[in-house]
Amino acid sequence: VNLQHKEEEVKTQRSESSEKPKEKEKSQFEELRSLKMGIRFILMVNKQGQTRLAQYYEWLTLEERRALEGEIVRKCLARNDQQCSFVEHRNYKIVYRRYASLFFMVGVDDDENELAILEFIHLLVETMDKHFGNVCELDIMFHLEKAHFMLEEMVMNGCIVETSKANILSPIQLMDKAH
Repeated sequence: VNLQHKEEEVKTQRSESSEKPKEKEKSQFEELRSLKMGIRFILMVNKQGQTRLAQYYEWLTLEERRALEGEIVRKCLARNDQQCSFVEHRNYKIVYRRYASLFFMVGVDDDENELAILEFIHLLVETMDKHFGNVCELDIMFHLEKAHFMLEEMVMNGCIVETSKANILSPIQLMDKAH
């Protein structure tokens, strides 16, 4: 009896879904949009304001990305060392930190923990330091694919998924050995 009841439920769901495919697609899309990502983008920028690495976890057109990067970079580079490392811009909270000649900027949702993001930035720099040996702008420029690979190992769909330096670097080390 239970099996027949389940089969009837599935048939009615199928018939309802075939009658209203647009509504179902729309509701699934809205459901996906409502999921929180946390990290929206990560930028590495030099002191002159040139973007050396950009990774986005939400879709923006190239024009929107250029405009957003320009606004954020101008805003963050104009701040002095005595000001805090958090800036609100549009619907983002920007958490940034300067290491030598590079600024690491992370755009997050309003409800994200700023201190956790500062720790993430520090972990990213330490991981790059461990691989490159005191990471600098040239390391990012000449090994951009490795920098992106490290980010991809650490962040997936805007969520931090790996914090172990050894786990982040092991695939890169394996690729280096293969070459």
